[in-house]
Amino acid sequence: MNRVKELLKSGKTVVGTAGSVFEDNMSMLANSGLDFILFDTQHSPVEVKEYNRALQATSGAQASPLVRVSANRADLICFALDIGARGIVVPMVNTKEEAEAMVRACKYSPDGDRSNAGVRGEWGETKDYRDYLDTVNRDLLIVPMIETQQAIDNIDEILSVPGIDVLLVGPSDLSIELNVPLDYASDTYQKGLDTIAAACKKHGVVPGMYFIPPDMDPNFYVDKGFKFFTMPWAVWAVEGVKNGLSGIKR
Repeated sequence: MNRVKELLKSGKTVVGTAGSVFEDNMSMLANSGLDFILFDTQHSPVEVKEYNRALQATSGAQASPLVRVSANRADLICFALDIGARGIVVPMVNTKEEAEAMVRACKYSPDGDRSNAGVRGEWGETKDYRDYLDTVNRDLLIVPMIETQQAIDNIDEILSVPGIDVLLVGPSDLSIELNVPLDYASDTYQKGLDTIAAACKKHGVVPGMYFIPPDMDPNFYVDKGFKFFTMPWAVWAVEGVKNGLSGIKR
């Protein structure tokens, strides 16, 4: 079972945060009440395999480890899955063909082309090896990113690809594409989000935001239909420390 997928299927909003290579932090965050930890290799100097120990630190925890690969390449997706990712995020998916390639790279035969390297990741008890393969194919979270006007133009075709769970908006890139750079409150940008949310609802896919723009209320996006996003954890951690210290006579 993949807890994130189960929450999304039940209509719940899932909230995660950005991961890092620091194992102690990842173990703490994975047991903090967050739903997922998202390890990034696109806008990060860290390669996929360098996250191996950090992902292992989330073992047995509530939060699922997800990896954003740097490009829609089968080898990068395979590396991420082999170190235990329970979800894959791929940037700049602009066409149906690119979405199909992503899904096939994520899934074992007969649903895809993923190369087998033994049991990888935490997928629960399975009765035999075929059951393991089928469990991964069913429970892995597959998340293409929509970040361009081309992707919006092709959104119905992209969302028609079986296996997509979440269509994730890249807020800054999309705003640039819509010619309103980082103007997240603009009508142009918000209409683009409404188009995405409506298409996702039509196809039974969850719309998500890679991050909530600064100074904007996450619930504004939840009310639009977006049910998957990350939040920065450092501010919350500082507030927790302050609350803890406030109860001590000093």
